[in-house]
Amino acid sequence: MKINHYQSNSNTMMKKVLASLALFAAVLAAGAQNIPQAAKDRAAGLVKQMTLEEKVLLIAGTEDGFHTAGIPRLGIPSIYMCDGPQGVRNKTISTLYPCGVAAAASWNREAMRGMGQGIGLDARSRGVGIMLGPGVNIYRSPVNGRNFEYFGEDPFLASETAVQYIKGMQAEGVMATIKHFAMNNQEYDRHGTGVVVDERTAQEIYFPTFRRAVQEAGVGAIMTSYNMINGQHAPENPWLIRETLRDQWGFEGLVMSDWTSTYSTLGCILGGLDLEMPKNYVYHYDLIKEMIDNGVVAESLIDEKVQHILQTCIAFGLFDRPLKDESVPADNELSRAASYKLAVEAPVLLKNNGVLPLKPGKKNKTVLIGPMADVMPCGGGSGEVHPFEERSITMKMGFEALGKKFPFQYVADPEADVKAIEEAKTVVVAVGYDKKLEKENSDRTFALPEGQDALIDFALAHNPNVVVVIVSGGEVDMAPWLDRVAAVLVAWYDGQDLGTAVAEIAAGKVNPSGRLPMTFWGSLEKNPCAAHYEPTMTALKNADPKRKSHVGRFSRYSYTEYAEGIFVGYRGAGHFGIKPLFPFGYGLSYTNFSYEGFAVAPVGDGFDVTVTLRNTGAVAGSDVVQVYVAPISPKVPRPLRELKGFEKVRLEKGEAKTVTVHLPKDAFAYYDVASHGWKVDAGTYKVQLASDAEKVLAEETVNL
Repeated sequence: MKINHYQSNSNTMMKKVLASLALFAAVLAAGAQNIPQAAKDRAAGLVKQMTLEEKVLLIAGTEDGFHTAGIPRLGIPSIYMCDGPQGVRNKTISTLYPCGVAAAASWNREAMRGMGQGIGLDARSRGVGIMLGPGVNIYRSPVNGRNFEYFGEDPFLASETAVQYIKGMQAEGVMATIKHFAMNNQEYDRHGTGVVVDERTAQEIYFPTFRRAVQEAGVGAIMTSYNMINGQHAPENPWLIRETLRDQWGFEGLVMSDWTSTYSTLGCILGGLDLEMPKNYVYHYDLIKEMIDNGVVAESLIDEKVQHILQTCIAFGLFDRPLKDESVPADNELSRAASYKLAVEAPVLLKNNGVLPLKPGKKNKTVLIGPMADVMPCGGGSGEVHPFEERSITMKMGFEALGKKFPFQYVADPEADVKAIEEAKTVVVAVGYDKKLEKENSDRTFALPEGQDALIDFALAHNPNVVVVIVSGGEVDMAPWLDRVAAVLVAWYDGQDLGTAVAEIAAGKVNPSGRLPMTFWGSLEKNPCAAHYEPTMTALKNADPKRKSHVGRFSRYSYTEYAEGIFVGYRGAGHFGIKPLFPFGYGLSYTNFSYEGFAVAPVGDGFDVTVTLRNTGAVAGSDVVQVYVAPISPKVPRPLRELKGFEKVRLEKGEAKTVTVHLPKDAFAYYDVASHGWKVDAGTYKVQLASDAEKVLAEETVNL
């Protein structure tokens, strides 16, 4: 579907549009870190014409909280930005896409890119120039309230997901904002909690997705996090913004704060923050002018921030075309198709004793019960989106749409219709969380919400063929019933097509192909970060317990130690010798696959891994070829294996395809603290083909 975004009846306007398109094409080709010189020059010319008051106006949001300031006399427009990672949210109804963790669970780059493109189109149709997504913070503990927005526990998978999402969105002329930089891995007390993390852990686990978004996807904007990092708040942290983001990675776009996450005028100026959002709590004209007049800061530091904002917006064409594209319908077919494609690729089948797919016929009635069966399941906060048709995403509607071939009954009451449950061939129990329980600004429980385990027990007491469908942003406690149910499907917050996707997978119209983007441990205690997730309430030495932040909270400055280091998720399973319940990369299918001809050959800057994948089962389906690198006798502590390549492949019954995964030299690298850079040690490594992080299917040894 090709939409002409740039139409004008004015020759003058057309020239401006063509110029902005040329600049934006250069941005896409070179990356926003190499913003075209023409955009820089134009921005610099505007900076020279601006008064100090205008400059300060531009470096903070306006009173409505979602616009940058406009300077009409210089032709600088006010740019509208909008939440969020799962779709356009603010004061509108829009396409509700599967959540971030669902996108990662698809392991499908095309579907990931389609999500970004769809959100980009939805933004253009609503006049949005900057989208506040994707969110990419690493999944460290299942109780983090915003895990559903993010891309799982592995930096490589998260990076691949983010790069495709950003490229898809920015190809539509909408600036993406990757967030939250950095180590924002819990929502509990996010204003008052700091992170203590070592350099190697930051660089290997928590930075790679941001770095690749900058260097490969050319992301236009980066949003800082709420938490302190090693004693300094993120928007005031020069190591984070100036040294890492600007100097090491070459980022030339704009850096904005998360909403109400700024605490110090001088700290934010010196730390490198360009744009304070939602408004000028600390970037206030009187405060900044006083500092300049007293020689505390140079006006050139303010100029630098204005330059970053202007050159990025110019490079994306946001100054030279109408932000609202009337040619793009608010509810468009491309967006719907992108949402559906991702929705059917994301759910992960964890257990199946043969009850799925459902059998057709009048004697095989399915009963659907549970709190997630007839509601709109969506995570809360900036990830919440209001879709056009809320009923279209309910599981009840999805099962009803299967038709008479699959007889179905929805039972609203956990006791009023026991007979229906007893007579059913299969009982589907839909459980999980919602926007009130799994959301921004608070963490959630590991156990399912109250009464849901009892509901599963009730179903099991009256029917042995119970299928549990889980709606969540990550792992839940399945210990009370896992060994007794017939099947478990993790559906995530799967967007406006959740009901359709679950029903079609249950009926076998779609073969489940999602794979876990995080480790399911089986208990909180097994998680490597378990002993270090809750913040320590001992105040840091430089904290003032009486100081209030501008949002009126006492700043306690507690801290969380990342004591597990680089051994997060499946990296910790191998290092600490912990057996997970369901490993990273795991997922079942309705068909079977075989792997033939596995080989590793040196090519250019690294190695090509080739294997022939064959569908040996009875139905079409998709499998994920996963490639891991395992160092032998490393000089420093390293994970047993790390994901460094993957490809999702769809095969018809009996079909075979040869797949090639390239491993560049940096696939073998680790971060060397002594040199403050990445290093590849000479030595022997295993290149492993695996079906998940625990199950190696084949391997070859290579020497570097």
